[in-house]
Amino acid sequence: MKAFGKGIVRGRFVILIVSIALLIPAALGYFSTRINYDVLSYLPGEIETMVGQDILEKDFGTGAFSMCIVEGMEFKDVAKLKQKIEGVDHVKEVIWYDSVADLSIPVEILPDDIKDTFVNGDATMMAVFFDTTISSDETMDAIEEIRDVTAGQCFVSGMSAVVTDTKNLSNKETPVYVCLAVALSIVVLSLTMDSFLVPLFFLLSIGMAIIYNLGTNFIQGEISYITQALAAVLQLGVTMDYSIFLWHSYKEKQSECDDKQDAMAEAIAATISSVVGSSITTVAGFVALCFMSFTLGLDLGIVMAKGVIFGVISCVTILPSMILIFDKAIEKTSHKPLLPDLSKVSNFITKHYIVIAVLFVLIWIPAIYGYTHTAVYYNLDSTLPEDLPCIQANDKLNELFEMNATHIILADSDLPENSMNEMLDEIKNVDGVKKVLGLDTFVGPMIPRDMIPSDLRETLDNGEYQLVMIMSEYPVASDEVNAQVDTLNAIIDKYDKDAMLIGEAPCTKDLITTTDKDFKVVSAVSIGVIFIIILFVFKSVSLPVILVGVIEFAIFINMGIPYYTDTKLPFIASVVIGTIQLGSTVDYAILMTNRYKIERYAGKDKKEAITIAHACSIQSIMVSAFSFFAATFGVGLYSNIDMISALCTLMARGALISMVVVLLVLPSMFMIFDGLICKSSKGFIQKSEA
Repeated sequence: MKAFGKGIVRGRFVILIVSIALLIPAALGYFSTRINYDVLSYLPGEIETMVGQDILEKDFGTGAFSMCIVEGMEFKDVAKLKQKIEGVDHVKEVIWYDSVADLSIPVEILPDDIKDTFVNGDATMMAVFFDTTISSDETMDAIEEIRDVTAGQCFVSGMSAVVTDTKNLSNKETPVYVCLAVALSIVVLSLTMDSFLVPLFFLLSIGMAIIYNLGTNFIQGEISYITQALAAVLQLGVTMDYSIFLWHSYKEKQSECDDKQDAMAEAIAATISSVVGSSITTVAGFVALCFMSFTLGLDLGIVMAKGVIFGVISCVTILPSMILIFDKAIEKTSHKPLLPDLSKVSNFITKHYIVIAVLFVLIWIPAIYGYTHTAVYYNLDSTLPEDLPCIQANDKLNELFEMNATHIILADSDLPENSMNEMLDEIKNVDGVKKVLGLDTFVGPMIPRDMIPSDLRETLDNGEYQLVMIMSEYPVASDEVNAQVDTLNAIIDKYDKDAMLIGEAPCTKDLITTTDKDFKVVSAVSIGVIFIIILFVFKSVSLPVILVGVIEFAIFINMGIPYYTDTKLPFIASVVIGTIQLGSTVDYAILMTNRYKIERYAGKDKKEAITIAHACSIQSIMVSAFSFFAATFGVGLYSNIDMISALCTLMARGALISMVVVLLVLPSMFMIFDGLICKSSKGFIQKSEA
């Protein structure tokens, strides 16, 4: 490693030039990576709702639909508006009153099913079908164009509208996330480091690593908007430690070496050993996310594991080069760190370890209770800002037509008409079903289907499957709509074993089932992998239990707090936060444990060894935790997308809670279990003492 360090020092100018040049292809890769704004598209492809979506797209040429509401407009003007919408690229069909009846026919004499579906007082509704998928770029462009050509006279609702507005909001906010993370990190580092300028080089080197990471995402083809929004902030937070380790090691080696270049070579060698070991647990935490069947975890896991690796490489190549090249400027901005001497805190903790251990046991009970009772939500648009066009449209749909969710049945085209009518009659009587729209709705039992216009007939029946839309008054992800989906599936199955019920609500119900299983899998994998890593690192049977247990306690507190504050969390938070917090903050515990092991092996008694380990680790742990907090806290406060805001708030709070728990509880565990640790671990006591 020393030879590697010397090579970096000698080639520092070349490394900096090459690293800057590599930003160009990385930027091109970043702009070539598509962003996916549809969270439901990450459901397993083999489940029925996703298979049905594929059939809808491939066999019907329809991947998405929206309900458009118009108020206070005469029918002849609505017809003109409809024509404008039909002229928008990728709009396949618009179904409205005039699709089945001439405008000259009074509304009053239309069948109730048709009249109630399309008209309510001075409001009318159109169903717009697109020939592209829910979250495709073409569909989102079409939504925007519909809003433009209708000059705001039309409220466009539905999942595609939600995805479109989420895209616009995310694209607007994501650059602000990065600026907030950088600004707050500079403040924290400037106060806690011994130079005002060196934090800038930390952020520049990490920034390059972030750009390389985001640039290589084009290999995956696309990434989720959640991953895009979190990647830079999270990578900054979890890899800042490595830069701090290098800087502290470099300052320490200067007193041992003849010049700064030798000191940096030594520091690089020392940092590689500590950082690689530290980063393994962080990478393991992110890799655990890849075991989710809900593939958003795979998306986030790959990007962040890759980001940590880029962070390590940047720390031992780009950052040392910058520090040496700009050494004079750094020296001119040196100052004393503002963190006070905290050695008295270490003595206090080891002296009162029994009291802390008792508090640990007492807090554990409400922490677990809160953790297991924290409520989560799955309705993806429920916490978006109310002034978004899609939210206003969905509210209008509910207010005027008592509609929230829309389901689609894909049934056999050859299903006998009497069976189809019986099935639809049963469906209409299901609680919460407001309207049913299909070919048989338009023709009725006495009128032949040939009377229906051919374009409408082809939209609703392709010869293999016939399509029926069910409008529900229940909101997506509610207990009522989930029960309704079960009831509808039972009815459909009775008449057509191969029929499928698809749509946002059935997909969301599958999301609930899928992520519930994923939570158990990801938790088990992350705990198991990190347990094994600690076991091999310390060659200990007891330490993995203690270290993982301490961080899990911090996770229980963090995830339990929302229960006591009556806060609902987005479903993804309950799945990923525990893994991220475990993987990124267990390093705090490993850092203190390493020093405890060194001091114990050197012959110190347990109290002295633990006190020294705590005193030597406290500032590094605090700087690391405060940096992680700074990178995520501002985003949590600022973001209007609760999926992003909640995740960042939990990560920021989790970093501080892990810091407090490691600094208070871990030394107490060492004091209590010192004898067990020494007997069940290698390298804690010399053989002559054993």
